[in-house]
Order: sequence, then C-alpha cells, then structure tokens
Amino acid sequence: MSPLDAKSPPAARAALREAAGLEARGLSTPPVLRGQDGEGSVQVHQDNSMKIEGAKVFAVYGKGGIGKSTTSSNLSAAFSMLGKRVLQIGCDPKHDSTFTLTGKLQPTVIDILKEVDFHAEELRPEDFMADGFNGVKCIEAGGPPAGTGCGGYVVGQTVKLLKQHHLLEDTDVVLFDVLGDVVCGGFAAPLQHADRAVIVTANDFDSIYAMNRIIAAVQAKSANYKVRLAGCVANRSKDTDEVDRYCNEIGFKRIAHMPDYDAIRRSRLKKKTLFEMPDEEDIVMARKEYIRLAETLFNSTESMAPQPLEDRDIFELLGFD
Repeated sequence: MSPLDAKSPPAARAALREAAGLEARGLSTPPVLRGQDGEGSVQVHQDNSMKIEGAKVFAVYGKGGIGKSTTSSNLSAAFSMLGKRVLQIGCDPKHDSTFTLTGKLQPTVIDILKEVDFHAEELRPEDFMADGFNGVKCIEAGGPPAGTGCGGYVVGQTVKLLKQHHLLEDTDVVLFDVLGDVVCGGFAAPLQHADRAVIVTANDFDSIYAMNRIIAAVQAKSANYKVRLAGCVANRSKDTDEVDRYCNEIGFKRIAHMPDYDAIRRSRLKKKTLFEMPDEEDIVMARKEYIRLAETLFNSTESMAPQPLEDRDIFELLGFD
C-alpha cells in the first residue's frame, strides 16, 4: 500500500475534491437524475463543462472477451488512415486496450494521478498519453482496484484531464473502449460523452444476450444524452445468421462483419494492428472492412432506436432445447 493511502485514502481524497468542486459551482449536492436514466436509476448528471465538443465520439461495448480492444484499435487505425486525428481511451483496469497501437502496455491515468497525489496540474500530456500507430493518441484510463470504487469516476477524471490540457481541441475522433457488459452506471459513463455506441458481438447466444442488455442501457441513456446506437459488428464469426435474426427482430442493424481470421489473433500476439501486418489475403480483406466501417461511422448521421427483448423472449428466439 502506498504511504499516501495510509495518510489519506483515495476515497477520502476523492470526497474532498468532490466537495470543493460542488462548492465552486454553488451546489451542496451533486445534480441527480432519479429514474430518468432508466427505471429505478439514481445517476449523477454529467457536468456541462465536461462535454466533449468538436470531435465525433464513439463508445465500443460488448461481452467480455469478444474482441472489443482488437476492434477498437484497428478501427482507430482505420480512422487515422482516413486522415482523422484520433484519440483512443481504454476504460479497463487491465489497461490493454491500446497495446497493439503502441506495442506495449501503457500506465493508467489513475495510477499516474496517484503518483502526484491527484494534483493534475503537475502532469504533462506525455505523462499519461502515448503516440500510437499513424499518430493515434492513446490513453489508458484504468479503473479502481477490484471490489472498490467506480469506473464512472475513472472516466470522468480522464476526460477532465484531457480538457484541462486542451487535448480534445485538435481531435476528430474519440473512441472509448469499454470493459465487459453494462451492469452499472459506472460502466455506462462513456455513454454520457458519446455520439454513437457500437456493439461488438459474435454469432452466438451469450454474445447476443449481452448485446441486448447493452442496447437497453444505451436506450436509457439516450433519454438525457445525445448518444444513439450506430449498429453492431459481428466479430470472430464465420456466419452472421443469429446476429441478423436478432437484429431483424428488434429493428437493429449489423454494420460490419469480421470473420474468425487467424491473422487477427496473430496481430495481437505481435502487438500490432492489422495495418502493420504483412499484406496477406486475410489481412488485406480485414483492413478493407475496418476502413469501410470507419467511413460508415464517420459519415453516417443515421441512428437507430431498437427495442431490446425481455429475457424470456430472447431465450425463445435464440435459445436451445
């Protein structure tokens, strides 16, 4: 344990900072949306000063282990190949979102802030942001220790740091790579910043079941924020029949298909994006699909409002005897 923790635990320091921030805004308690982010929810509303303006913001979600980081990194690389200035933010304590872009694991924002006792003014951009493939800016927000804290706080602190250093002013695309399924408001925090949510799925029941929950979370957030659903990416799947059947049932759309290419697995092992790999047939085809997806997302103004299924209904649609 750090000596700082014994002197003043992180939770205590966070409480002091929050109190100071509320006082500066003339508030006694945080503004709260009761029930407006979904039935029974109690969510702290985003401070207007933390809005990301100027850039198009995408949040990538999906079942744990489905390939969100691989999709996010290759999508960021594709945006950069289109001439866009890209910032990718990994939102996972494992801080492995950007290592194929940079070639190594990056330290997390939370760990770096902890080193300076959360005095963000002591940090320089190069302390918490790294340059990746083709100029993609890479940040690992990290997360609280297991069983403690909230991922939403981590996302908020990262965006605050970016705003303080004016790092969002020269950015065309911000991409949040978010861990696992949506199970609480903390994991859903990037949706407060995003224009569009992209869901990565496979052609199987568990992945589609997770996608159904994520759709419900995005729809709840869309009541108060600008975020809308862009569509889903079928990943690691030879076929897309189950994904397409689900999408047709609820009014959703598959916007890309990434087959189970071994080249993608090998790119992770080599700590590279597909755009740095040899020009093998599978790799070239995968690159084209990522470029097409990047163009679709950047140019599209279409948004969808699918109606997620109840648990019983999704079991009846896709379940097995």
